[in-house]
Amino acid sequence: MEVFFGHAHARLTRPVLALGNFDGVHLGHQRLFHVAAESARRDGGDPAVMTFEPHPAQVLAPERAPVLLTPLARKLELLAAHGIAATVVEPFDPAFAAISADAFVADVLVASLGVRDVVVGYDFTYGKKRLGTTETLARAGAELGFGVHVIPAVTVGDLTVSSTTVRALLTQGDAARAAELLGRAHDVDGAVVRGAGRGRAIGVPTANVAVAGGFLPRPGIYAGALTLLDDGATLPGAISLGQNPTFTPGAPVSLEIHVLDFDGDLYDRRVRVHFHAWIRPEERFDSVEALVAQMRHDLAVARRRMGA
Repeated sequence: MEVFFGHAHARLTRPVLALGNFDGVHLGHQRLFHVAAESARRDGGDPAVMTFEPHPAQVLAPERAPVLLTPLARKLELLAAHGIAATVVEPFDPAFAAISADAFVADVLVASLGVRDVVVGYDFTYGKKRLGTTETLARAGAELGFGVHVIPAVTVGDLTVSSTTVRALLTQGDAARAAELLGRAHDVDGAVVRGAGRGRAIGVPTANVAVAGGFLPRPGIYAGALTLLDDGATLPGAISLGQNPTFTPGAPVSLEIHVLDFDGDLYDRRVRVHFHAWIRPEERFDSVEALVAQMRHDLAVARRRMGA
């Protein structure tokens, strides 16, 4: 996938352009990508995306800006995995935010990018003060000669798929339901660093992961997996996210994972941790023996949940 930073630098061929922030790259976003890919395939164009960096809320209302589910690098990786040929990462700053809705369409989408079609979600807005809507976009398309596809809300069970809903589920610890909306388990990337070595001392070694951005769910114990980013291997395990209250109450939140049936050296390797399912909240134990007994139980639950 080609990545262009700013519309002025983009070189696209008859693009069918999906527009949005696409935080999380969830099932709703994926529906847009599918429509863009199908439309481009029919008429010989490129399925492309325009996304914004930073998230507009971080510029327009920083006090209300969400913690992103997917940092830019991970988002681009996911976009490529969903068949997008090119992505325009548009720098979002006060000057860009001041562009009127009409100018965004005429100058950016038509004159600069040469869109053939655009694909947007049902709640998409654009331009200064978010005055542009799907209705104004459809009218502009009819006037300026490009097609507009508006994708309705995607639902899973009783939930409308959105980045906000995914964040809420993860905040509750409901990683399994969040995965249903994402189409994959939520994940964060980082590097394995040296910890205190307590896990190995009590017979349950863990990889301590220094997280490099991304949304951390509710502290607790999870069934999950670890992907080694240097070779792509994915290994099942049990995740501990929290303050390790038995040993270090009040410490900063840390992320550890015990990889099932693995005894290798992971230090300094870049990894991805996948949160599949909640097991229990973190808790303080009165003895190391009680902690170890609970950890053994957690590992058995994780093994069952991960089919390992």
